[in-house]
Amino acid sequence: MAEEAACCVVSVLGPPGGPEPAGGPCSCSGVILSRGPGLVLCQGAVFAPFLRDGPAAWAQSCALPPAALRPHLRLLVLQPPAGTRALDAPPGGGLRRHEARLLALVPCEAFGRALARAFGQAERWRFGGEAAGDDPRALGWFAWLRVPGLDAPGGGWTARVGAGCLRKGEGLLACGSPFGALCPDLFINTLSRGVVSNLAGEENTLILTDARCLPGTEGGGAFLPSPAGPRLVAVIAASFCWKGAEWVGLTLLCSLAAILRSSAGVLDEAGVVVPPAPGRVAAARAGGRRDPLAWAALVECGMAWGSGVLLGPRLLLTCRHVVEAGGPLSVTPAPGPGRAAAVLRGRVVFATEESSPFDVAVVELEESVPGFVPPHLADTFLPGQEVSVVGFGALGRACGPSVTSGVLSAVVAVAGRPVMLQTTCAVHGGSSGGPLISSCSGHLLGIVASNTRDTDAGTTYPHLNFCVPITVLQSPVARYHHTGNPAAFAALNRADEGVRAAWRLQQQPGLPSKL
Repeated sequence: MAEEAACCVVSVLGPPGGPEPAGGPCSCSGVILSRGPGLVLCQGAVFAPFLRDGPAAWAQSCALPPAALRPHLRLLVLQPPAGTRALDAPPGGGLRRHEARLLALVPCEAFGRALARAFGQAERWRFGGEAAGDDPRALGWFAWLRVPGLDAPGGGWTARVGAGCLRKGEGLLACGSPFGALCPDLFINTLSRGVVSNLAGEENTLILTDARCLPGTEGGGAFLPSPAGPRLVAVIAASFCWKGAEWVGLTLLCSLAAILRSSAGVLDEAGVVVPPAPGRVAAARAGGRRDPLAWAALVECGMAWGSGVLLGPRLLLTCRHVVEAGGPLSVTPAPGPGRAAAVLRGRVVFATEESSPFDVAVVELEESVPGFVPPHLADTFLPGQEVSVVGFGALGRACGPSVTSGVLSAVVAVAGRPVMLQTTCAVHGGSSGGPLISSCSGHLLGIVASNTRDTDAGTTYPHLNFCVPITVLQSPVARYHHTGNPAAFAALNRADEGVRAAWRLQQQPGLPSKL
């Protein structure tokens, strides 16, 4: 595949006879940007153990030359063998190895600014690959390598595209090598599919994706599918991230265009001419002119916040636990084309009782959302169908709603009636109340109720989560539209024992679940 042909592993070995870093040779993934001349771009943090000035070097605002590193380092670029990998080959025997030299370490200042705005220090964010003592400032640094062994007659640049045209929910393919140079025969240039989860910064400098990447893939590429073939759009900066003790399960990317802008001086000094990237027209959304992002809203009630889904210009569904604090309630619909984010006041007209298995609240807005186009409501659910969740989990209000993708992993029915949906989308604290959407039809399937937490281990599992099917809510909503009487939702408090057992996450009889 073109993605695999454009990626590689970069290994940094200390000087002969000198001490190696505690963890052995350092390695990461990289992208082959050009074969005329041979150029590789990779993560800058892989050089951290070899900096003459130590972590203080990351405070620089300008590029670091090779002299900033300890002398006599050996840099290797590893490529997979041409064609299919053969596991009966001698270990590493099929890999192509090229000597490389460092041109410079370059900071992407636009990425650093976007990172500081999107990820507040008070929320204790940590990123994949960070060990105790690692300097988070290294996240925004990238390394340019000159690799003569990659020079090819008539060789050009890897096809690429700017990140400014990206939109949330769009598909991406990430390519990197888990664990770097460890067992490259097995792991080099593996692929992971996901979507654009969120965007921040100038021209979308910072990109979050739910493509699942592991430590060692930092420096690998993120590719945008297109009819003409994949286009490199970003570089993996961190393989996954945590917010406090919660594993978020998203991968952090830096726009390639932003790195190229920051590297203009270095590349010009090296005599490298960067060809312009072609423009791109965004593809049409599923569901015609209905925009699933426009159905999501940030719901704030006192000190608590979560997500909600708009069913009408003034009608919103969310979860009871989002609004149970009882403070002043505000709703901020997601901004869209021609529509800025506006904070609207609302009031809770109905909330299920705490004893109800359905964690649902109904909110009426004081003003209508202008230009609102209501969602189509699904009436069937197919296990295995591709779905996405839209909500304000993880980043909250910082960057608007996030999108995560997965499949409908289970439909739990009682007496032939769906009462719970399970998905593999990454769902985080703050996503509760957000819409679950069919990726194919664009229809609204349900609202997110919770993810899963192992109370013994204190671990959250974002990719196992539960939603209330929209079919449970459709009749009460229709009656409420017709009568204006909140009593239309009272049936949600009268679920039978089978439904209650399903939402208690336990089988009757038996021991209570720890989830």
